[in-house]
Amino acid sequence: MLAWLIKNLKRLAILVGAVLVTFLAVRVCDAERGPPLEPWHTFVPDELSVAEMDRTDWAGYVAAEDRIFAAVRDEVSRTLPPEDRLPINCYFDGSPVYPPRLPRDWNRSQAIAPQGPVRGAAVFLHGLTDSPYSLRHVARRYAERGYVGLAVRLPGHGTVPGGLTGVTYADWLAATRLAVREARRRAGPDAPIDIVGYSNGGALALMYAIAAMDDPSLPKPARIVLVSPMVGVTAFARFAGLAGLPALLPAFAKAAWLSRLPEFNPFKYNSFPVNAARQSYLLTQTLQAGIQGHLRNGLIEGFPPVLTFQSVLDHTVSTSAVVSALHVHLAAGRSELVLFDVNRNAKVDELLRASAQTALDRLLPPPPWPFPLGVVTNRDPEGEATEARVTEAGASLTTARPLDLAYPRDVYSLSHIALPLPVDDGLYGTEPSDDPAVDFGVRLGTVAARGERDALVVGLDVLMRMSSNPFMPYLLDKVGEGLPPAGGAPAAPGG
Repeated sequence: MLAWLIKNLKRLAILVGAVLVTFLAVRVCDAERGPPLEPWHTFVPDELSVAEMDRTDWAGYVAAEDRIFAAVRDEVSRTLPPEDRLPINCYFDGSPVYPPRLPRDWNRSQAIAPQGPVRGAAVFLHGLTDSPYSLRHVARRYAERGYVGLAVRLPGHGTVPGGLTGVTYADWLAATRLAVREARRRAGPDAPIDIVGYSNGGALALMYAIAAMDDPSLPKPARIVLVSPMVGVTAFARFAGLAGLPALLPAFAKAAWLSRLPEFNPFKYNSFPVNAARQSYLLTQTLQAGIQGHLRNGLIEGFPPVLTFQSVLDHTVSTSAVVSALHVHLAAGRSELVLFDVNRNAKVDELLRASAQTALDRLLPPPPWPFPLGVVTNRDPEGEATEARVTEAGASLTTARPLDLAYPRDVYSLSHIALPLPVDDGLYGTEPSDDPAVDFGVRLGTVAARGERDALVVGLDVLMRMSSNPFMPYLLDKVGEGLPPAGGAPAAPGG
């Protein structure tokens, strides 16, 4: 029996080894076929350590940012070879999308002050590969209501994609703690502090709230607002680290990247390193362990109220985890969920997969639910008008509130990246404003990707993904329901 077991274990080991070798060989071949590594892939800025962020203040963090951006200018922008000095390259200092040339460089940490008295503070945590730009419209709504906003640039972001090759989620958590400390300083000892997290920033907001339950020295948030939160990630992220194994050998450095694309977006990376996916997976695993560790009879006791906005179709994060791993564990009356349905009048039913058409039905357990649920959807399959169908916590009946908003006819759903950005956003909007103050050198939301294939510098999936939210007024109104009445327009962002 023992001999048989040893024999089969050897066979299994050989099989596993063969599969691993084959996987690594395929991965190396796939990585080598792609474009070369550019200076923005190989340069890694020197960010503050976790210990340094825990010791410093907002001014110290901004000063460190100044040094980091100066290094990017000296090591990347000023050393570009002639073939990289192109208008499409946001690291070329002659490009129309070179961030320092734009009306405001939203890659940097921002402090947004209200014009009137400070009624509270809000911390804004952007998503992976992103920058403070993505939440600037939500931050403005807070400023209109008297809140000072702290939109922190998370380590590894806003500079060069290479910055994400060495960062860890512990660095992002340290930057979150720093921003909340500054929010408490600016708001005073008693004013409320909200934390608004988008995508990966949503996981950080939840992690901070859990940590504040255990550590009395951490200011406790009054409310958490989540936009497309990364409560869970897709199955691929679990194994993303394996894709980077060949990069342990310098000859196969390209394998450290899942994608290497032209960098034409001034406020978001297009290239994506393996480590970024790996850190997001580790962050969500730690978050879910934290939630499970604080459950009492299936609920988290003492957690702040949570308001979540989520598209039913989301290719980046697990939509089901938002419900099953978060909202069902929050006490009745302590959370609210808003879902954006697919466009039931898109005239593309024949092209939509069955899984897309039934995404909303599969997402939710049967009512009643312990949280209020709002679903933004078409009033009927034949019309363009939309409504918010609201089901209160513990109820089975739904009431409909008509919305003076509509899905564009050529849009079949929102997307992960669309939710926090209005259609008049200067960079991502489908109907961008003509205001020079929001002219960022390119209008990505208006690109009509029609023509012959293989002519564009990026794939059609990048350009066709919905990048703004026609229901942004409704989202902002929901956020505003938890804030004081408007108290004047916000001041310009400052340090």
